[in-house]
Amino acid sequence: MMDDDDASFRLTPLDVRRYEFGTSLRGYDKMRVDQFREQLASELERLTRQNLDLETKARNFHEQLRAFRERDKALNDALVSAQQLRGDIHDQADREAQLVLREARAEAERILEAARHDARRYEEEVAALERLRRAHFAQLRALAERQLAEILAAEQTLPTAADLSALARASDTHDAGSPPRPALPTPAWLRKVDDA
Repeated sequence: MMDDDDASFRLTPLDVRRYEFGTSLRGYDKMRVDQFREQLASELERLTRQNLDLETKARNFHEQLRAFRERDKALNDALVSAQQLRGDIHDQADREAQLVLREARAEAERILEAARHDARRYEEEVAALERLRRAHFAQLRALAERQLAEILAAEQTLPTAADLSALARASDTHDAGSPPRPALPTPAWLRKVDDA
């Protein structure tokens, strides 16, 4: 395990391959050391590639995470905006509904007032027609009563059969040279007919 001081020390595969060990009398087997160095360098290359791949993947994951966070923030903002819009639309719809309701009530009140006015006018017209009808019937009654009174009066002044006989005899006996005889009185009903 490396200390923090050794974290800056980087050993590359090339460093391993170029490193020269000093020789000593009782040293290691050179061929086995070279073989080990080659294996170590290959392993370092593999680990370096793997580390680069992992760093690339980590960067990609960080980019995706950043994109997801941005999308999540955008979605949250859109959700908040949608909720605000829904609230605004709901408030607007309430205001419009209240306005329509007020206008409908005002229109209904106007129609009712017009109907009341028409009803009063019709009642006045009906009352005027009723007064006219009563006056007309009163005139007819007065006319009928007057005519009946005249008929009764005429019946009382009708000449009797004796008056008519005397009148007939007087006209038969009257000559041209004789003085005229006094005429019988003309009844009232006959006078009215003559005046007409």
